[in-house]
Amino acid sequence: MSDTTPITHARVLKIAIPILLANITVPILGAVDTGVVGQIPEAEPIAAVGVGAIILSAIYWIFGFLRMGTVGLTAQAAGENNAPEVAALLTRALMIGLAGGLALILLQPLVFGGAFQVSPASAEVESLARDYMRIRIWSAPAAIAIYGITGWLIAQERTRGVLLLQLWMNGVNVALDLWFVLGLGWGVNGVAFATFIAEWSGLAMGLWLCRAAFRHPSWRDWPRVFDRVRLKRMAIVNTDILIRSMLLQAIFVSFLLLGGRFGDATLAANQVLLQFLHITGYALDGFAFAAEALVGKAFGAGAVQQLRRGAVMTSLWGGIFALALALVFWIAGPPLIDLMAKDPEVQAEARRYMPWMIAAPVMQLALVMFDGIFIGATRSADMRNMMAVSAAIYLAALWVLVEPMQNHGLWLALHVSFLARGVTLALRYPALERAASGARPVS
Repeated sequence: MSDTTPITHARVLKIAIPILLANITVPILGAVDTGVVGQIPEAEPIAAVGVGAIILSAIYWIFGFLRMGTVGLTAQAAGENNAPEVAALLTRALMIGLAGGLALILLQPLVFGGAFQVSPASAEVESLARDYMRIRIWSAPAAIAIYGITGWLIAQERTRGVLLLQLWMNGVNVALDLWFVLGLGWGVNGVAFATFIAEWSGLAMGLWLCRAAFRHPSWRDWPRVFDRVRLKRMAIVNTDILIRSMLLQAIFVSFLLLGGRFGDATLAANQVLLQFLHITGYALDGFAFAAEALVGKAFGAGAVQQLRRGAVMTSLWGGIFALALALVFWIAGPPLIDLMAKDPEVQAEARRYMPWMIAAPVMQLALVMFDGIFIGATRSADMRNMMAVSAAIYLAALWVLVEPMQNHGLWLALHVSFLARGVTLALRYPALERAASGARPVS
């Protein structure tokens, strides 16, 4: 689809809806992993899978920049009608993913040791978790390379391919979970082997979805692939996004740690309520990804009016879903809390802070949509800088609000950070349009 194709409601939804459906499968897989290992009549295997999965997810999360950076660069190349560069970008993304995964395999003793220093567990749980991670780490190259494939597909509005890839991996994972754990009795190792096979099969599926790129000789045009200027640009974009993401992670980690000051029940309630933020993120991601693709193509073509229309149309639909989510949380919030937590004290605490969750989708809308817009335009320095400003505002809000308002102050400070991210990026948006008007195709 070229950059001259009109941006309509149908086009936006065609990109966004498959991402929404793909995201729905993510918590289902986690539930199946927990459910099958939960059939073992011991607590340690469940804890080991949980700990191991969280550690590996946190490590892989570091490479999330590969998806975001690949989307913007590929969408802009597509907007320039630069097919050779589109193909070469896929090769670069795959090389970064495979190299990153290989580095994790080589460094696994240091990585695992450091992880358990930060998050200690009982000797038995740690031993089982290490066994789980030693198996899964061998699919790290595939897992990280899939980030690049996903970004490359989104950039070309091929989100049905992303949905197919997600369904394939999760379907293989679930089927093998049931076979290895319940059928063969492999326990924790069975869950790990199921994910290992699913991730490598996912890479094979992803390469098949990208097969058209491999028909273009530029995917192995090594002077182009290793072009110094293009590699430097990719490195700068990815580094900026990595710094931005680490600052964001620091905000949420500090939120969780500070929540522990108010007692176990409040800490548990905050954990429950954070699931509402995850649901919001999954729902709005589809429209942010649509913005990445549409804005990126328009930016690459220097089509400012098309860029603005893409930003407005995707944000309009994001706003509709944000309001719908706020309404759902208002009506269904208490029953959802009772479903996620059985302790009456935790339920009561979570209900006290539920109004913050009702406000969250609206408060998060601007920051999520501007993230997508700025990723598409590869304005990564603005994302990094505005994230730093927002983190400073968040720290100031913590200093002022937490002491007098306790946990309410903690939630208010988090919402202040949402608002700060949206406002600061909005202030930089005019510069993004000016940059687009001066954009020139790169051969």
